[in-house]
Amino acid sequence: MADANTIRTVGGSRAADIDAGLRAHMNKVYGQMSIGMLITALAAWAIAGLSITSDISAAATNAEGAVYALREGQFLTGLGQTLFASPLRFVVMFAPLAFIFFGWGALMSRGSAAAVQLGFFIFAAVMGVSMSSIFMVYTPYSIASTFLVTSIAFAGLSLYGYTTKRDLSAMGTFLMMGVIGLLIAMVVNMFLQSGPMMYAISALGILIFAGLTAYYTQDIKNTYVAHAHMGDQEWLDKAASDGALSLYISFLNMFQFLLMFMGSQE
Repeated sequence: MADANTIRTVGGSRAADIDAGLRAHMNKVYGQMSIGMLITALAAWAIAGLSITSDISAAATNAEGAVYALREGQFLTGLGQTLFASPLRFVVMFAPLAFIFFGWGALMSRGSAAAVQLGFFIFAAVMGVSMSSIFMVYTPYSIASTFLVTSIAFAGLSLYGYTTKRDLSAMGTFLMMGVIGLLIAMVVNMFLQSGPMMYAISALGILIFAGLTAYYTQDIKNTYVAHAHMGDQEWLDKAASDGALSLYISFLNMFQFLLMFMGSQE
């Protein structure tokens, strides 16, 4: 497998070019990821603001005329009722997952670099709509503090993945199997509604996506080094968007699982 050590085996000027290109590539990955995170945050905040009201006269009501109350002084608006108290909530919940499994691969293989980047940003916006429900469950302070903790952990894990000389590919394969098991457990717990099982899933989720953060970072780096000599900038730009998506998903999953432990609902 090609890795960053390949840089040392080529000529001095070529090695310098690859090294400079790698830094630019990683900056592009982190830049796109950061924009995606901003889009998600803005979309979640905007949808939550339109879905929650403190004005009971503006609250949505069910068939019996009772308002949809979240907590004392907070009620669902008509939009909130449509998104989160109707069957449409399953569309909101599973749309990002459907995009990853059925849309992203096709976009990567047939779309241009600009289309892939746009697809990532659209996905980030849809993810924000899906995540807006956290504002209905957790306090803004706990969301902000958990985001800060996640950011610090992500930075450390990604730095480890970038600098370590250990090959993490075997660990990545094992962790991807863990993601499949995690998804199955989450679907099962949707029916069981088990609190202890939810916390066990959250703990495993944190560990799995922490490991994947380091693995994805190393894989992005190694992929660039292996293909930089081909000079296909269009492909490298698409690879940067793909890497940004991988790290973005790892970050958001760590954040959501940590929120289950650290988040306050009061």
